[in-house]
Amino acid sequence: MTESYGQTDLLPIPPGLVLAPFRALRFDEAVAGPLTTLLCPPYDVIDDAGVVSYEQASTHNIVRVILPRGEESGPQSRYRHAAALLDEWRSAGVLRLDEDPAVYVYEMRDGEHVLRGLVGAVALCDPEQGVILPHENVMTGPVSDRLRLTEATQANTEPIFLIYDGGGFASAVVADIGGHPPLVDVTTQDGIAHRLWALTDPDLLAGIAGDLLTRQAVIADGHHRYANFRQHQAARHAAGDGAGPWDFGLTLLVDASAFGPQVHAIHRVVASLTVDEAVVRAATAFAVRPLSGDLDAALETLAGAGKGGPAFLVSDGQRRWLLSDPDPSRLAEHVPADRTQAWQDLDVTVAHLLLIQQAWGVKDDEHTVGYRHSAVEAEDAVAQGGTALLLNPTPVDALIAVATAGERMPRKSTFFTPKPRTGLVLRTFAV
Repeated sequence: MTESYGQTDLLPIPPGLVLAPFRALRFDEAVAGPLTTLLCPPYDVIDDAGVVSYEQASTHNIVRVILPRGEESGPQSRYRHAAALLDEWRSAGVLRLDEDPAVYVYEMRDGEHVLRGLVGAVALCDPEQGVILPHENVMTGPVSDRLRLTEATQANTEPIFLIYDGGGFASAVVADIGGHPPLVDVTTQDGIAHRLWALTDPDLLAGIAGDLLTRQAVIADGHHRYANFRQHQAARHAAGDGAGPWDFGLTLLVDASAFGPQVHAIHRVVASLTVDEAVVRAATAFAVRPLSGDLDAALETLAGAGKGGPAFLVSDGQRRWLLSDPDPSRLAEHVPADRTQAWQDLDVTVAHLLLIQQAWGVKDDEHTVGYRHSAVEAEDAVAQGGTALLLNPTPVDALIAVATAGERMPRKSTFFTPKPRTGLVLRTFAV
């Protein structure tokens, strides 16, 4: 589904892309323990085993806040537990507010790849304003879950991830920061190095603000969090609370042309469809070729086939087939011609409209079509039955073209890395 709310007369309309300084809530290692034991990945990439592992790492690991245990509702709800834990940690000095409002520079180094951007509080706005553009649709479940956590904690526990085409003053500041001593310098267990700097100089902040004001950003990651931010904002204004910290959301803003992320595919899993039936049905709309060799060889074949147009792999974890060369007449019949060419050409568009819905005849909802962030995970998920659908990554330029045109890709279309580490910086409404 798409966001079920829009800009109203009650909500402020920012003058452009506004990234405001804020006082970050950060762990005090002298009280909380080593930072490596306190951080975790974003909530939506942690499975049940991961929750247990991070809980065992420390009694203060942030996973206890973003994925708390407990009932879904009532006085002992998991969300109230998260809020109580945040309050307890603040009272005990486990978490402390930085003295001065700042816009932060955050760097992640994964081998040779370096992602570096600005962390601040972005002014929320309707996508129709053309300032912050989503590129894919959202699902109701994750939005509702994150909204209840925000309502209980009155905090942004994780940032959204925006990319933009930079090259101005803000980009120069980010590029020049590396020679200065950071506030934080830590390498997490996955081998990714994280560094954080605080920018507090008024002239510097004014220069950054002026540079960003007229720019346009695309949500690379965090569509459900952004929908949650805006729903919470709308509820606070509808309740008569007026302007407040809920008019902004914690954000990592990255110049994609300088220190951009790597983009990966998110694969699909259909448990209700056997791979043999999937292959037979796919042959009504695609050229189908069985593959030999291992998964890595199959993914190389997929990447090569994808250079000539939409291509996919279907698998049961042992056997694999390449789907390519979709039937032009079937494409014309099932892919709307009134959408931009960039949207029509997306692999995920063809996968959902022509393959999943039409050729397979599968109900395209979040209960029927599952998602996995790696090909190995997708194949493991169908080891006891079902079909894995493996995709090529969506190019960043295609993503930006679709978002700029005001269109949305199917849900869970892209997976960006590296991911901002949760717990490094939190933003509380109660300063």
